[in-house]
Formats: sequence, structure tokens, C-alpha cells
Amino acid sequence: MTEEELIYALALQHVPKIGSTIAKKLINHCGSPKAVLNERKSKLLKIDGIGSITLEGLFDTIHLEEAENELKFIKGNNIKVHYFTSDTYPEKLKHCLDGPIVLFESGNINLKRQPIISVVGTRKITTNGIVFCEKLIETLSPYNPIIVSGFAYGTDITAHNAAVKNNLQTIGCLAHGLNQIYPKVHKKYVADIEKHGGFYSDFWSTDDFDRNNFLKRNRIIAGLSEATIVIESAEKGGSLVTADIANSYDREVFAVPGRPTDSQSVGCNNLIKFQKAHLLSNPLDVPYLLNWQLENDKKPVVQKQLFVELEPDEKRIYNYLKENEKELLDVISIQCQIPTYKLAGILLNMELKGVVRPLPGKLFELA
Repeated sequence: MTEEELIYALALQHVPKIGSTIAKKLINHCGSPKAVLNERKSKLLKIDGIGSITLEGLFDTIHLEEAENELKFIKGNNIKVHYFTSDTYPEKLKHCLDGPIVLFESGNINLKRQPIISVVGTRKITTNGIVFCEKLIETLSPYNPIIVSGFAYGTDITAHNAAVKNNLQTIGCLAHGLNQIYPKVHKKYVADIEKHGGFYSDFWSTDDFDRNNFLKRNRIIAGLSEATIVIESAEKGGSLVTADIANSYDREVFAVPGRPTDSQSVGCNNLIKFQKAHLLSNPLDVPYLLNWQLENDKKPVVQKQLFVELEPDEKRIYNYLKENEKELLDVISIQCQIPTYKLAGILLNMELKGVVRPLPGKLFELA
């Protein structure tokens, strides 16, 4: 987009009572941000859902003045700008009504032809949570996913660092402008993350630091990704908000279960209990349920083991497939009386043991 078009888009984004959803409605009706700001108020009031309170302050010249100042910051700091209809704007975020009309980027993010997942959780992550998070990302690394998180303490920074360690792209979604870093102690990670991806934000360099920004930021974390994974969470927390947003976008959500007595597992257990998330006990559940495919030359070689010891559920599946040759996942679930969410992990373990192999269309047969 031209510099003039960007200034008008920024000006519209700057209007306090016009959020992303209303801004898009106005733009779609008028044709462009400039057309919105040059339209008569009486005509805008005829748009369904637009009232005088919403338009309060829309035509104040301060918005264009502040937009010009922000553009100077953008140009002076090598910030990339993505307008919501442009080809460079994240594709999955385009499908979110409340996605920002203008998204700012620092770093070297490349979203082409890669799966994208968000990994979130408590800032007070436990040792077990760290181990699972790192193992998850290491296990998924052959699929070359982009790892999205919020660059906060605990789970977020664990996920970012694990992505860097495994040479994966990672994106930090910030709750403030790109002129600052929070928490300050994480400044030491900025260079590595920008080398392996970068940062997104829809906040300006002039925006005040506000804790409510973190909840607003969470819609970008959820919107960028095809799935959100919650590693650990207390009964209440920002990661549960992100999971709820992901569900509202009709995206997949995974949660790592924990013991009922563990305070940092209550949120995850509740997500699973109320069927708001898939139970994630094995990292390989993610590519299986998301139907990711490895390139032929990256497929792990699974050698059939002799005298494999099978668990009781595995023996039941083995005997059933021995009699029926090949069968659909859902049919195996019914006939073997094993819930689908549990069956997926069992089949993956059996595949790794060289006992079964998956076929197209969620069919399975003995190896």
C-alpha cells in the first residue's frame, strides 16, 4: 500500500471507540480507510450497527497527525507493516473478524507453506511442564512448524527457546509497541528470535503499557495458528483466554493433562473435562490429529520389533486388526471400546513399535 493509504489506515486504527471489527465494516462499506475518514457522518450512521457513540471523535484531525508521527517511527526502525487485505498479512488471521487492520512486524518472519501452532501456558511453569514443552517441540521439529507464543515468562519463553534450539521459526506476539520489550530480562533473547522469525504487534510505539493489552494480544496468538496447545494452567489465566478465543475461531485446542492435585494443571484438566480441548499426552498426537504429512525423505524409519510387548488395549486392537485386516479409526474405537481421543495415542505408539501402519482416510492395518 502507498504511504498515504497507510497513514489513513493508521489514523482509523487510532480512533479509540473503533475496534478492528467496526473498522473493517466501515472499510468494506466505503472502500478504503481514506474513504471512511472523508465520508459524511450522516452516511456512516446508515450502516447497520454503527451509531453516533461509535463514531465519536472519528473525524478529529489528531488521528492523522498521530498516524504521520507513527509512520516516522515505522520508517526509522525498519518495521514491516501488513494491512489486513494484503498478501503479506497472515492468512489464518485474515479469517478472524477482530484481527487488526494493521499488523506490525520486526524480524524475518516467513509464513509460506508451514504449519503454525501456538504454545501457551502458565508463567509459573513446573519442571515437568518445561520437559514436556521442550520434548513436544523437539518431536514436532521434523514437520517444520512455526511456534507462536507471547514472549512472557514461563511457558512462552520456554517454547520460543525450544524452537530456536531446534532451528524452527518462532513468533513472539507482543502486548506493546515494537519500541520496547517486556519483560526486560528477555531482551537477551530478541536477537535469536528475530533471526529465527520475529515479533508481531498491533500496538503503537506511543501506546501506554497496560496489562489489559495482554488479553487483546491473545487474539493474535490464537488467530495466527491452526491449533493452540496449553502446556500448564491454573484454574484461571491468560492461556485459558487464548484457548477460548481459539475455540471461537473454530481452531483446534490441545491441553496437557495433570494430576487433579496439581494447581498448575487445573486449567488444562478443565479444558479436557468440558471438551474444549483434545487431551495431549503424546507429542505425536498433534501431527496425527492435525493430519500433518512429512516429506518422504524425512519420514522416520520404523523397524518392526520382534517379540513386542503390548499393553492390554494394544493387544485388543492387534487382535481386532488381525481378524479384520484394515479398519477405520472410528470403527476400531467402537469395536474395541476405546475412546477416540485415547485411541489416537495408542495407535501412534503401536506404529512406533512397528505393529500397525496408518493408511489414507484414517484407516489402519497391521504392519
